[in-house]
Amino acid sequence: MKTLVIGANGKIGQHLVRLLVEHPEHTVKAMVRKPEQLPFFEDLQAEAVVASLEGSVEELQRAMAGCDAVVFTAGSGASTGADKTLTVDLDGAAKAVEAAELAGIGRFIMVSALRADDRSHWTKDMTPYYIAKYHADRILQSSSLSYTIVRPGLLTDEPATGQIAAAGKLEPGSIPREDVAAVIVACLESAELTDKVFELTSGDSQIEDALKTI
Repeated sequence: MKTLVIGANGKIGQHLVRLLVEHPEHTVKAMVRKPEQLPFFEDLQAEAVVASLEGSVEELQRAMAGCDAVVFTAGSGASTGADKTLTVDLDGAAKAVEAAELAGIGRFIMVSALRADDRSHWTKDMTPYYIAKYHADRILQSSSLSYTIVRPGLLTDEPATGQIAAAGKLEPGSIPREDVAAVIVACLESAELTDKVFELTSGDSQIEDALKTI
């Protein structure tokens, strides 16, 4: 399986590309915004392509050429305003879904956010982000694509533990980004997680065991 990772230069994206490069049954194409981000992936011996979520659907479709799956783990980042959240986290995701349909992509995995579907959970300062995630998830669910939506809790840069909790609803918690990347790889390998949505935090179960309960 060949997977396009959108948002490959982000922290989850970098972990994910590395895991897919090292996996004997996967190949990966890393999508980045800037040419100066390419050397990192060249050092990993990963194929990479420059394309923008603020560009056209056709540009994204070209980036997906030759791929079987797409992982959307891009984000505008905490240092940007609500305008970038709208154009990247929402419209960028919508264009990626449209491009994936046009490209005949077999699987689309969206990295969302815990309680993105629960407005009572949204904090005032994070409301634009949650709005974007809420509607991006719904656009994917309404598409013709086979999808999995992963909604992790607070992301940390702690080392991976391989111990998670995964369910339709979880209490708020945190999880290392490296563990999120490992869960995404497991989702790519499991047809049983097609058309599923689940929340994700650190927990007491091995990844494979936890995902069997979804």
